[in-house]
Amino acid sequence: MCNGRVRRIINRMKPPTFVRPLLDPERQAIRAGLRSLDAFTLRRAQILLQSAGGRPPAEIADSLGCATQTVRNAIRAFQAAGIACLNQRSHRPASAHAELDGIACERLRALLHRSPRDFGKPTSLWTLELVAHVALAQGITSRRMSGESVRQALVRMGIGWERAKRWITSPDPAYVRKRGRATG
Repeated sequence: MCNGRVRRIINRMKPPTFVRPLLDPERQAIRAGLRSLDAFTLRRAQILLQSAGGRPPAEIADSLGCATQTVRNAIRAFQAAGIACLNQRSHRPASAHAELDGIACERLRALLHRSPRDFGKPTSLWTLELVAHVALAQGITSRRMSGESVRQALVRMGIGWERAKRWITSPDPAYVRKRGRATG
């Protein structure tokens, strides 16, 4: 019935992925996951129990309204980590590290004690983006940092960053008295 091409394709197809037979404590933990308020845990528990019942990933995905790859990911996660896969892991990269080391932070601190005008900028107020630009130009950083990276470096140094404010002053000798009346 099948021609040779179809038979070769069928022979190359991988068999459906299923979870290994569950141990009693694992089955109890997965059933407990069905009562979880966390949607991730609930979905993983549903996938694992259906897979343990012999349903292929495509059928599980259809019944739960998710992608087949989501089902495969859950099964692979269970094969690798056991019931620990019921808890969602952080999406933060494991290699996240501080952008600036201690010496660069101290150079950054010294930079902030100077005016942006000292570096040829047309303003006297620092912004996070301006700090990042000048830090690159001064060789404090080897690549352009984001304003958020600068803010995090400042937090690690114990410096709270607030938006710059311009203070209006006047040469009028009665300015302080007038200003107090206007705001009071």
